[in-house]
Amino acid sequence: MNETGRPQDFPLSNPRADRVRDVAKLAGRPARLKRGLFLAEGPQAVREALALHQKRIAAGEPGIVHEVFASEACLDRHPELEKLAEGTNARLATDEVLAAMADTVNPQGIIAVCGFLDVSLDQVLDAGPRLIAVLCQVRDPGNAGTVLRAADAAGADAVVLTGSSVDIYNPKAVRSTAGSLFHLPIVLGADVGEMVARCKERGIGVLAADGYGQLNLDRLQDENAARRLGASAAASVYALESPTAWLFGNEAQGLSEDELALADHRVAVPVYGEAESLNLGTAATVCLYASARSQRNAGAAQG
Repeated sequence: MNETGRPQDFPLSNPRADRVRDVAKLAGRPARLKRGLFLAEGPQAVREALALHQKRIAAGEPGIVHEVFASEACLDRHPELEKLAEGTNARLATDEVLAAMADTVNPQGIIAVCGFLDVSLDQVLDAGPRLIAVLCQVRDPGNAGTVLRAADAAGADAVVLTGSSVDIYNPKAVRSTAGSLFHLPIVLGADVGEMVARCKERGIGVLAADGYGQLNLDRLQDENAARRLGASAAASVYALESPTAWLFGNEAQGLSEDELALADHRVAVPVYGEAESLNLGTAATVCLYASARSQRNAGAAQG
C-alpha cells in the first residue's frame, strides 16, 4: 500500500503481461485444477471473499484470497473493499487489464484470485447439519450457483455436488452465487449413494424433489403445521422439522430412477397455473424454505 492507502502508485497497465495471462487462464478448468485457484469477479463476490479471508486470518487459519486486482474507480465507489483488502496482495489495475483477466465482457472493476474452498463430506456430517442441498448431475453453472445462493438464504448447513455436476468454481457459477459461495460449506465430487447412506446413519432424512412425486409439498407443510399447533393428533408422513437432505436433479431429466430410489420420499412442488413445471432454482428454493421454516418454527416452539 502507498501512503494514500492505495495498493500502488502505478497500476498494472499491460493487458499482455505474463501475470495478466496467468490470471486469465483461471477462467478455464484445467488451470483451476492444476493451481487450486479460481476467480471471484465484481464487488459483491470479492467483498464476501475478503470478509471470509479476514475472518479466517483472525481465527489463525489460512486465508483464501491470494491476490486482488482493482481499478481506482472501483475503490472510489466501494471504499470498504480497500479496507477489507488490507494485508492481502492487492494491486491497482487499469480497465484494460481487468478486461483481459475477467471472464465477463464488462468486468466490474475488481477481481480476486481465491483458493479452493470445498470441504470433505466428513466435515459436513460431523458438524451435525440440519439442512443440506444435494445437486445431482446439475450441469448448468447458472443453475448450480442459483441453488447454492438459495441454500445460503434458507440457512442451509451445506451444499453437496455429485461427481457429475458442474464445476462450482466455473466463473459463471461463482457469479451466480452472488457471494454465497463464501458463506457455507461446499462438498464436491460426492457419490450420491454413499452420501445418502451416511446421512441415514446419522438420522438425516432424505427427500427427493420430483415433479411426479406422490407427496405434495403444500399438503406436507399443512400437516406439519396442524400437528405442531395441536390441531391434529395424527403424525404427518414426514416431519419437515427433522434434519433433511434434499436431492435436486438435472435441469432437463431431473433425478434418475436410481437417485429417486435412494430417497425416503419423493416430493412434488404443486403447480397451480399453466406452467409445465418449475425450473431447478425455483423448485429448490421452495423446498429448502419449506424445511427451513418448519425447523425454525419447531425451534421457536421448543424455546
